[in-house]
Amino acid sequence: MERIASKQNKKVKELKKLATAKGRKKSDQYLIESWHLVQEAINNLPKKDVISIFVTDDQYLEHGSDLKDLNVISISDEIASEIASTSTTQGIFALCKINNQSLLDVKLDGAWLLLDDIQDPGNIGTMVRTADAAGFAGVIFGDGTASQYNSKVQRSMQGSQFHIKLVKAPLSSAVEKLKLQKTPIYGTELNPDAVNYKEITPLSDFALIMGNEGNGMNKSLLKETTNNLYIPIKGKAESLNVAIAAAVIMFQIIK
Repeated sequence: MERIASKQNKKVKELKKLATAKGRKKSDQYLIESWHLVQEAINNLPKKDVISIFVTDDQYLEHGSDLKDLNVISISDEIASEIASTSTTQGIFALCKINNQSLLDVKLDGAWLLLDDIQDPGNIGTMVRTADAAGFAGVIFGDGTASQYNSKVQRSMQGSQFHIKLVKAPLSSAVEKLKLQKTPIYGTELNPDAVNYKEITPLSDFALIMGNEGNGMNKSLLKETTNNLYIPIKGKAESLNVAIAAAVIMFQIIK
């Protein structure tokens, strides 16, 4: 088994570059960490897309039997800390191939969540996990939305990224495709024409758009929706966190 213990090792330098969008784009690779995510990747990705496993001695003793037939590279605790995106790392990582799906690669059947300029990794991860739990077919990352391969987004999705389809595409193109197949599209905006989300009859095929944390949905997208929904607030809070609002609506309107 190959062993890496020097920070000057070429592979260490390459792995550190994956912390940036530029580095990921250039190499067409991304890095995930923690046994939970590594295990999800091994169980759900094509074998060729799991390029290498980097593991400390302790983690290899614990999980080595689950890493058979994979390219496993031993690393020191110091190297684990060097390539980690967290302050306290478990010491196990998977280098994976980026596999971007476009609108041409998927059928927009079932329920889809569309993210319009969502920037907080925690919000994105929570919404993807909720979409997975609610039985959605997939999530579309629109322009301005943080990358699904960002380490914080990967960590926040907690494995759901391997369970449902994730697509990167302009939402205008997604909406156009959805309208052509006569799929209902629901926006989220509090305006005079908005409908209480509880008035929507649950259905199997639809799209739900969630807008930017501070500015809401893009106005051009609002014009293209079947209905815009709102959640009545009974207390004194001015608004709901976008991920919480998405969860409430997703579980209410999916059949």
